[in-house]
Amino acid sequence: MTAQFTAEVDQNEYLPEGGRVVDAIVTVTAQGGDLRDASTALTAAQVILVDTSGSMAMPGTKIAEAKKATAVAIDTLRDGVAFAVVAGTAGAHMIYPGDTRMVPANPQTRAEAKAAVSRLRADGGTAIGRWLDLANYLFAGQQAEVKHAILLTDGQNQHETPAELQRVLDACEGKFICDSRGVGTDWVATELRKVASTLLGTADGLEDPSELPAAFRSMTEAAMGKSVADVSLRVWTPAGSKIRFVKQVFPQVEELTGRKVEVSARIGDYPTGAWGAESRDYHISVEVEPDTIGEEVLAARFSLVSGGSVLTEKLVLARWTDDTALSTKINPQVAHYTGQAELASVIQEGLKARDEGDAETATAKLGRAVQLANESGHEGTAKLLARVVDVVDAPTGTVRLKKQVAGVDAELTNVRSTKTVRVKKKQPEEG
Repeated sequence: MTAQFTAEVDQNEYLPEGGRVVDAIVTVTAQGGDLRDASTALTAAQVILVDTSGSMAMPGTKIAEAKKATAVAIDTLRDGVAFAVVAGTAGAHMIYPGDTRMVPANPQTRAEAKAAVSRLRADGGTAIGRWLDLANYLFAGQQAEVKHAILLTDGQNQHETPAELQRVLDACEGKFICDSRGVGTDWVATELRKVASTLLGTADGLEDPSELPAAFRSMTEAAMGKSVADVSLRVWTPAGSKIRFVKQVFPQVEELTGRKVEVSARIGDYPTGAWGAESRDYHISVEVEPDTIGEEVLAARFSLVSGGSVLTEKLVLARWTDDTALSTKINPQVAHYTGQAELASVIQEGLKARDEGDAETATAKLGRAVQLANESGHEGTAKLLARVVDVVDAPTGTVRLKKQVAGVDAELTNVRSTKTVRVKKKQPEEG
């Protein structure tokens, strides 16, 4: 069976007289879609892009663990899944198969691919866009419902310009999903996040190369477990209303507003990629035309669609009241995720200011980040922030910039800045 979708809405539907802005958090959960049976799972294709630049040999554990991780990913593929392995340097080179095509996974091709991977050597530069360009070419020859790439790098994208990388990402957008990972101490968080954001994947950094095999297995299992492809978040708004923004806010912050594909004058689709058994939260903000006190209107209709089928649907309402106790009540979910989105933003802004030597702005932004992490109970982010600032008082956001910070500490804080935690809902009181 494919995943079964359900949705629930958290909002305060009450607006004051003349109020226009309606905010809602929609939680979508897909269950029963983590499939391993090749007869019922979606068809899939996977390209593994492994950095083999010279720095991967410093230390040699990086290239050694990258080989192990690639072998693990190959073993995790279902029989019949088309795959290829690409070595990335200042160019992109086929490791397996030997020519520019993909082959179905089976005992023979897995063994051949792992043998080819075992012979990899680290030598050359880094041009991530060229790796992705080859992956795009390979995927173009496949009819698979889920097209997934893993990109591993240990360094900066030194052998092409940001504009060149952007052109490739624009060409790849919507063609396949890519999870990007950095290993070691010299990768750049903004580059990994750009790749993952554009290609609807995830980004992260691994301090210890020994973490690579488990990471590659996890990413491949997630791709193999997808059961519904090309899912879009569809939002309908009434005449006179307009979308202020649409964001994914869990498990990570992802701005979707600019990705709108217009279905009609009042309906827009926002791509969300493929789904397995998982749960995601979205923040929808709509500006509506004010109505009279006591009136209730439909502010938006939210649905998930795939291949013309509606997977789940929920309504976002607006009701005007002169009761200030109702209209001023802040919905905990909306407040929580508004803070989580701000948390991601101030971390990125603070680290950028720090890199530019603006200590005052960096201190203010990172102090606010510490305060928000403390308020939301985001312990993982709080621990990362403590690696770049000395926390004097978390509740007030009083911090001092650390004089000496390892580069990887700042990059880990940056790349994980968009990861969010869910609000802790209060349990109903007994009695």
